[in-house]
Amino acid sequence: MTEVVARLRRPADSGDPVRVLLLHGLGGRATVWDPFARRAEGRYELWAADLPWRAMSDNRGWAAHPDPARYLVDLVGEEYDAVVAHSYAANLLTEATAAGRIAPRPTVVISPFHRASPRDFDWSVISYYLNDFHRVFQEALEVGETRRYAKAHRDWMALRLRDQVGPYGWVRFFDTYLRSPFLDLGAVRSPLLVLSGEKDIAARPEDGRALAAGVPRARFETVAGCGHFPMVERPGLVTRLVCDFLSAALPPAAVSPSSRLEMS
Repeated sequence: MTEVVARLRRPADSGDPVRVLLLHGLGGRATVWDPFARRAEGRYELWAADLPWRAMSDNRGWAAHPDPARYLVDLVGEEYDAVVAHSYAANLLTEATAAGRIAPRPTVVISPFHRASPRDFDWSVISYYLNDFHRVFQEALEVGETRRYAKAHRDWMALRLRDQVGPYGWVRFFDTYLRSPFLDLGAVRSPLLVLSGEKDIAARPEDGRALAAGVPRARFETVAGCGHFPMVERPGLVTRLVCDFLSAALPPAAVSPSSRLEMS
């Protein structure tokens, strides 16, 4: 199998559920969505995928394939009413949707990497993402359950995650980033919400803003005070933004009235 999909939340009420698929980023895990799942409205049936590029996976073959987006194309199919994707998965999802490989549906991308012009890439950009790649994993370890570990141990774990991704995985990530200016964003007909952390050191808020500016039915929101993992850092706010967006984007009969959500 290329991925493991698990249901995080069963709808609380009766009727046809709204099936939402949650996709983690490079070196992440499905559990990154747990804070979101605990706060989401009861009507949503939430499914999370452990993708081939998940943390501590022994699957290195994904990075050798020239088309990692194929994993998402196969996974998303027609089963889900909406998709929420973070970081690297957000890029692959956007690219596949722009190419018509994934059918339109309400979509949320969190912390996407995007540049509007190839001139936005120079040698300093490559140097930053290559030599400081481990910093993204350091940030993940500081905001999740691992924040209780000593800093020295978290730094060691960040390097282990970087080494697990390896040169091939990094090339797949950066190649996807380099292709972003050439996407036909005008072909993305899905309602789209783009969320970027105000203090993201990996995917700049400017990246998310540029992506939303190119998609006809997109809206951009900055999540104040957050880095690369807003759904972990401010789960109440992110959950409210996502659920409000889905309530507006999906047919009224498919979504229950908005419930009161915890803010953090």
